[in-house]
Amino acid sequence: MNPDASSLEWEHDGFLVSTDPARLDVAAIHAFLSRSYWAAGIPLEVLERSLRNSLCFGLYTPGSLLRPQIGLARVVTDRATFAYVCDVYVLSEYRGRGLGKWLLSCFQSHPDLQGLRRFNLVTRDAHSLYAPLGFRPIAHPDRYMEKLDPDVYKRAASA
Repeated sequence: MNPDASSLEWEHDGFLVSTDPARLDVAAIHAFLSRSYWAAGIPLEVLERSLRNSLCFGLYTPGSLLRPQIGLARVVTDRATFAYVCDVYVLSEYRGRGLGKWLLSCFQSHPDLQGLRRFNLVTRDAHSLYAPLGFRPIAHPDRYMEKLDPDVYKRAASA
């Protein structure tokens, strides 16, 4: 499958990162995210909508055009001032090879994400992955607010 004209691709040691939405393996992404600590139980239709409305960086194994997807970084952005980095993962069997760092460097080099005033992300346990890329704890946490509904997917599933 050829990437669409607006997508970008990077290759490293045979692995591929692509922003082509047609390459995304929604079933594989859902299988991982629906069991993750941050998106546990996410309904497939919610995931599909989130992917459609984001700039997604899929990570794929070396090989043919039908490369299995092994990771993702999703960026919610206006492509002018702000980006929120989320749903970043590399399957456990591919960790320890620098693929996560490379995936993040790909999104940071994307032309539509240059000159932004702010990148945000939330992580429970990957601070050491993001810190070398310039991410720091919030300088003024007293200025930030959130409306958080951590059980939204659980309630939707039981409805």
